Amino acid sequence: MAGVAVAELGAARQSRQLWLTLFALSMAGMVVSVQQTVVIPLLPRMMVTFGVSVDEVAWVFTASLLVGAVATPLLSRLGDMYGKKRMILFTVGLLVLGSVICAVSLTLPVLIVGRALQGASAALIPLAIGMIRDSFPAHRVMTAIGVVSATMGVGGNIGMIVTGLIADRTPSHHPVFWITAGLGVVAVVLIALSAHDTGIRAGGRLDFVGALLLSAWLVCLLLAVSKGNDWGWSSPRVTALFAATAAICAVWVFSQLRLRAPMVRLDLLVGRRSLPANLAALLLGFAMFGSFTLVSSFVQTPPSAGYGFGGSVLDVGLYALPSTVTMLLSSFMAGRISGRLGAARSLAVGAGITAAAFGWFAIFNTSVLDLIGANTLQGLGFGIAYAALGTLAVQHVPMDQSGIASGVNSLVRSIGGSASGAVTAALLTSITIGNSAVPARGAYVLSFTIVAVSAVASALVALAAVAMARGVPEVG
Repeated sequence: MAGVAVAELGAARQSRQLWLTLFALSMAGMVVSVQQTVVIPLLPRMMVTFGVSVDEVAWVFTASLLVGAVATPLLSRLGDMYGKKRMILFTVGLLVLGSVICAVSLTLPVLIVGRALQGASAALIPLAIGMIRDSFPAHRVMTAIGVVSATMGVGGNIGMIVTGLIADRTPSHHPVFWITAGLGVVAVVLIALSAHDTGIRAGGRLDFVGALLLSAWLVCLLLAVSKGNDWGWSSPRVTALFAATAAICAVWVFSQLRLRAPMVRLDLLVGRRSLPANLAALLLGFAMFGSFTLVSSFVQTPPSAGYGFGGSVLDVGLYALPSTVTMLLSSFMAGRISGRLGAARSLAVGAGITAAAFGWFAIFNTSVLDLIGANTLQGLGFGIAYAALGTLAVQHVPMDQSGIASGVNSLVRSIGGSASGAVTAALLTSITIGNSAVPARGAYVLSFTIVAVSAVASALVALAAVAMARGVPEVG
């Protein structure tokens, strides 16, 4: 009896430890998501504050995007090699440092440097997913991944609300960054006290040449995609960037195939089970990031345009609260759903629900109730889909490769989001009311239809993954 009691006490302590770890990782993930969204509504004010053009102030967002793209695979690989907790603390530390620099910045270049440091925190989510896979029991992995993944949506909504509250009281951008710095410090303390590295480390040396080449072609690709609308898709700069992307990527692939311990194992990108997971991530990222910017713009459009609700930044965040609630609830249910359906089928269900939400708002968009209903359904779908996607990305790889596998999947999702931003921006600027610069309702309808189709395509890819996985054994 005494032995049983001791075993039960030990199991209870381990369970509490795991939930503390999950809370710490979720807190860190929320802070990362908050810093990604708080700056977007502030860009028009920053143009006035610093006396710069739209192209110049856009680097406040672009710098963070580019550094995040480079840091995600690099830090994920370092996490596999040297420990995920160490790299998580490093990424959140960079976020805190970047936030402080932004909070004291008086010039645009200094603000951009701070945002670049903040961008490195994008690697946290794949590192957190890798740590969950290392330390959680198999039957809890998907639920834990779902909770951490849901913090992306939750943090995004909180960021909009915080920015809205502050924007009503002061024209300064400094308070927002002091808040993200404070939240980051709390996350660092929680992770340092509760998280533990228990996984197998890959060891070896970092492939510096591969890391440099990967960084170079990612920067060229994302810079071309994010600046295509501003510079012109057929302009010499964009054309040169796409050409450089293709050339450097070819050299990178050649280098990775020749090395025994490459920066990225290419089967994690295009293997029989990896390709569907990454393609689904690309399409789902396209849908999620596209919908976020579209809803924000639609809500803030004055009714005099014939549509829109004339809301503020704060209204955007408040209207998204139902999505936050359903995303959290569905992420907790994700483990049970996956237990019955499997990760790929769960992803298909979540992506299908998400597509229905976008289709709803593409057809019915005259009332705030339409928006709230669509947001509620969207949160339910994303909560299920992102939990399943995080599991699908790592379930087929060895334990010592889980960080980089999740990092590659997260990177592909970010590329999808960047492409979505470029596509929707092009539509909103080309389909306008008369000779004005105000987008027509049809531009939004078409854009929401496209993101809905992207979500449907993600669901179809997930179903195809079920067929492709037959006869292929699990690894790790």
